Amino acid sequence: MNIKEKISLEDLGWNKGLQTQLEEFNIENDCEYKIGRVAVEYKGLYKIFTSVGEILGAISGKMQHNAIDREDYPAVGDWVIIDRTDQKTGNAIIHSIFPRKSKFSRKIAGNQAGEQIIATNVDYLFICMSLNKDFNLRRLERYLIMAWEGGANPVVLLTKSDISDNIDERINDVESVAFGVNVHVVSSVTGDGIDEIYQYIDKGTTIAFIGSSGVGKSTLINYLAGEEKLETRDIREGDDKGKHTTTHRELILLKDKGIVIDTPGMRELHILDAESGIDNTFSDIEELAAKCKFNDCKHDSEPGCAIKGAIDNGSLSENRFANYLKLQREAEYIQRKNKLKEMKVNKREKRK
Repeated sequence: MNIKEKISLEDLGWNKGLQTQLEEFNIENDCEYKIGRVAVEYKGLYKIFTSVGEILGAISGKMQHNAIDREDYPAVGDWVIIDRTDQKTGNAIIHSIFPRKSKFSRKIAGNQAGEQIIATNVDYLFICMSLNKDFNLRRLERYLIMAWEGGANPVVLLTKSDISDNIDERINDVESVAFGVNVHVVSSVTGDGIDEIYQYIDKGTTIAFIGSSGVGKSTLINYLAGEEKLETRDIREGDDKGKHTTTHRELILLKDKGIVIDTPGMRELHILDAESGIDNTFSDIEELAAKCKFNDCKHDSEPGCAIKGAIDNGSLSENRFANYLKLQREAEYIQRKNKLKEMKVNKREKRK
């Protein structure tokens, strides 16, 4: 989306808290610096929205030198301090990143514990799951963990209600794992449920849309925007898989001044260090575990195991418990990786 007209920083989400943070930045000649928000991340470049339009920018040499991890680089949704708001003398230079109030991330593919930041400074995380073959409660649990861990409020959107005839059953399934999370059933074809989404859209409020390819994220954003902001494609026949229409993350300003972030479809969703996110998402299992006869119960063959009892009487799904154990192992693995990484960084710092 191109921003050609002047807009206010408040339209982009600027608030008193960010103003206070700005005043605490220690930058020489700070009166020469401007404020912007990262809209798109390219290779080595960033599209930045400002109060006078959009501009391309790159990080300063000092930021590059001091960067250690991925979180030290700008990401879509970040507020940044830049040296200009026009490109008459070249691309803007990004000097600093504001502290993030929320961050949605996943582990990069492979054996490394690296981080891929999906979006930052998000108020609501819309987890989109289609009412077709994409429907997957185990994947939803992963999304919920990452939402709670990242500091955003999760909202579940069950899309494509026009093709489903078992909506009530699906809602019950979602509510059985998404405790306390609002669930909405929508269709971009019929418009059903769209009005419910508008309650979240407000001036300065940022909503990120996540989900698999083909669930209708871009179509839904186009509907909210009232125009074709994003390219859309049909899903494949036979397996209901999408075609990765969205290839990059993008921040979009709606006409009513709400902010949305579109993201590519995610087939793999490996969690990072997410202890609190697991506790929130699986609070039912945590509560059951506290009722076990033995404090060190392994929930295997011990007598008086509340979790085994819940599985036997059908109040807890065996698949849900298995996914809980799997996600715990993933989180523990990442914790070990991060500790080793931290030790290496500390050794490098001591050598300086």
